[in-house]
Amino acid sequence: MNMTTLETTDSAVLTRLLQERRSCRGFLDRPVPRPVVEQILDLARLSPSWCNTQPWHVLVTDGAGTERFRKALSAQAAAEEMTPDFAFPARYAGVYQKRRRECGVQLYDSVGVARGDREASAKQAARNFQLFGAPHTAIVTTTADLGAYGAIDCGLYVQTFLLAAQSLGLGAIPQAALAAHSSFIREHFALPTDRLVVCGISFGYPDLEHAANGFRTTRADLTETFDWVDR
Repeated sequence: MNMTTLETTDSAVLTRLLQERRSCRGFLDRPVPRPVVEQILDLARLSPSWCNTQPWHVLVTDGAGTERFRKALSAQAAAEEMTPDFAFPARYAGVYQKRRRECGVQLYDSVGVARGDREASAKQAARNFQLFGAPHTAIVTTTADLGAYGAIDCGLYVQTFLLAAQSLGLGAIPQAALAAHSSFIREHFALPTDRLVVCGISFGYPDLEHAANGFRTTRADLTETFDWVDR
């Protein structure tokens, strides 16, 4: 295989993974074998980081560990206010609010939640804390000493994790909602106080028939995402 063919093949594979990946909100009741999970983690650890600090440390739940966390997190989310380590946006405005609203409408339409049905929308939101029925979740943490840049590096790790999972036929969803309960997560997993929770990633074999997996979000046109500076 010559270099041109190799580059074309690599580009095609990456393009397909990026185009086919989606946030999975429905999973089969089937655990992922540990060697497969470790393959994802082995690929994710190759992610770049500023000065090669590699600030991520990840907790991966399995079996009874997942069920115990799911039950405790659901109870916590129902009873307590949010305590994120990294502040959530105070508000969404303009195009960001538009995109956020469109995503929510697509999700609710797919699962049959009527607009204005607060009870049904609350139940759907609560599925975040039930890990959408996933058999595993990965809690991505960084060290407090590196501040926002540690979290940025973890974002690179999350993207690699998601693409690795996609390449192995798995579904996954990154969840900021879990980080809303960072203090609880630290206590539940006995994490030291200098480990900050960036997000969770629930993952497993996707339920392709689940209604919540029946829609795709859109992306902004290329011309909206950059500007050339040539003079």
